Amino acid sequence: MPIALRVGVGVDAHRFIAGRPLTLGGVQVDYPLGLEAHSDGDVLCHAILDAILGAANAGDKGALFPPGDPRFKDARSTELLHEAMRLVSRRGFEIVNVDVSIMCEEPRIGDYREEMCDAVATALGIENEQVSIKGTTLERMGFTGRKEGIAAVATVLLNKQE
Repeated sequence: MPIALRVGVGVDAHRFIAGRPLTLGGVQVDYPLGLEAHSDGDVLCHAILDAILGAANAGDKGALFPPGDPRFKDARSTELLHEAMRLVSRRGFEIVNVDVSIMCEEPRIGDYREEMCDAVATALGIENEQVSIKGTTLERMGFTGRKEGIAAVATVLLNKQE
């Protein structure tokens, strides 16, 4: 009997850069720095992307959306999420739930959590209750502790439809 449930884990990190808006979970966050990346630099969505693709054994975000490809320059990561979800849906998978931890000293995530859950759920075509987003600090340790950037870890549970 084939296994119907599949788990994927995704990790992403980007350094802060001036002159760019900060987008997390598809939401523009009020902060003086953005994240350096080829796309919009949304570490939360990027971690979810790799978790979804990993659970479906469908490669990774770099293979699906190559960072040097001009089609993805400044791309909205929620659109990339939507496209990845279409791919795994065609393979017979549906999302059971998404859980994400964002690691940064600043900005504070709590004020944006609901809006981020809405944006991610919409991009994936699922209910808000299927998306959990949490913020945490790393107690001023490492690059996030020095306020040099943001990291995110996502776990996704997929169910394969018969």
